[in-house]
Formats: sequence, structure tokens, C-alpha cells
Amino acid sequence: MTEQLGLPQEIQACLFDLDGVITRTAVVHAAAWKRTFDPFLRAREGAGFRPFDGTDYDEYVDGRPRADGVRTFLASRSVHLPEGAPDDPPDRETVHGLGNRKNALLLELIRTQGVEAYDGTIRYVEAARTAGLRTAVVSSSANCRDVLRSIGAEHLFEVRIDGIVAAERRLPGKPRPDTFLAAAHDLDIRPKAAAVFEDALAGMDAGHSGHFGYVVGVNRTGQAAALRAHGADIVVDDLADLMTAGERA
Repeated sequence: MTEQLGLPQEIQACLFDLDGVITRTAVVHAAAWKRTFDPFLRAREGAGFRPFDGTDYDEYVDGRPRADGVRTFLASRSVHLPEGAPDDPPDRETVHGLGNRKNALLLELIRTQGVEAYDGTIRYVEAARTAGLRTAVVSSSANCRDVLRSIGAEHLFEVRIDGIVAAERRLPGKPRPDTFLAAAHDLDIRPKAAAVFEDALAGMDAGHSGHFGYVVGVNRTGQAAALRAHGADIVVDDLADLMTAGERA
């Protein structure tokens, strides 16, 4: 049955990223980051201001835990802020303050624009479950459960490793493989028998370094070559393409 899903025979579980793989929220995340970073950078850089752009999002922020994204991007601009505390208000210029500002903007965008699922992914997850494969969602987002509930998809995943769970277990986020490894562990599946589905370069790095059985890069933003360079075994534009490939095989 795994061949019909475009996967190797030994795969027993599928581990899915949320933003950009299951839901169309990656663009909303990018917009929230831009609204967070641009005013901050403009105040610091003055006439030399360089706005946060799509390359910055892909390289430094996408797929990473919120605070890691702040640190990594600001380091690329030679800016270093105090860590602060996780409950810092959004107007405080600390790593956590900027991260909380981004999250407030994200929630506002989600409330005003809503959340959509990728139909091809939902069909793929349903087909995987019908084929007897185990399923988990692995996301750096602390809003993962609410987003899944909003699209009626929470029941499709046996295990959820998100930003909240990672913090409770003190798991480092992507590009480290620990959150994906935790999902495989909770499913009682060896990493070699699990497939990782990711659209972020940090997620590709996590899947590759975790020695998972198959790493699927989902190309939502025209970065197929970069996904391959970061460890994808296959790159598709939509997970429905994998089922089509399996039917042809």
C-alpha cells in the first residue's frame, strides 16, 4: 500500500509539518514576521534599512521555534538582544518580546483572514491512515492544536509534537531532529520506518540529520533545488502528486 502513496515499502509512519504542508499559513507567518521585524530594523538601521524579505524568511525563520527565529535572523543583521522572559510584553525589545509581538500579529491575521488546509495534503493523510500508516503532526507552532481544530483535522493525527510539547519536554527545535524523533518515539516507530513531510529548509535539515527513512520536500515557494540540497529524497509541489506517482509506478 505504501507504493500507492509514493513511499518506500518499509515506511510505517508519516510525520507532517503543519505550516506550509497541512495548512496555508506559511504566508501568514511570513507576513507577521515582516510586520514585526521591519519597524524594528527601520528604527535601528535608519537610511541603511533593509526590509525583511522572503529569502530572510526561508533562511533564518521558517520552521524554527519562534525565539530561535528571532535570534537567527537578528544575528544575520549583527543585532543581538537580551533574551528577556517568555512572558515579555510585545513592545519589549528582547528576543521573547519580539517573538510575542510576532505571535500577536499572527493571531490577528489568522482571525481576520482565516486558515485554509491544502486539500491534497488532507487527502494524502486520509489515504495514509486507510493504508494503515501511523500519523503525527510536528510543528514549532504553539498554536498547532487550535489551527488543526479550525480546519477540522485534529482527529487525523495520533500524535502532536508542537511548540507547547517541545517546551514541556525541553526539545530543541528544527533544524535539530529532536521533535521529529519524539513523534516517532510516541508512535513506537523507528526513525528509519518513518517519512518526514516538510516545506522548510530547517525541516529538511531535521529530517536528514535524524536519519529518517524518507524525507519529502513540499515545494510551496519555488525552492525545489534548496529543498534537495538540504536533504529531501523527493520534492513535490503537492502531496497529491505523490499519490499520482504511486498510481503510475
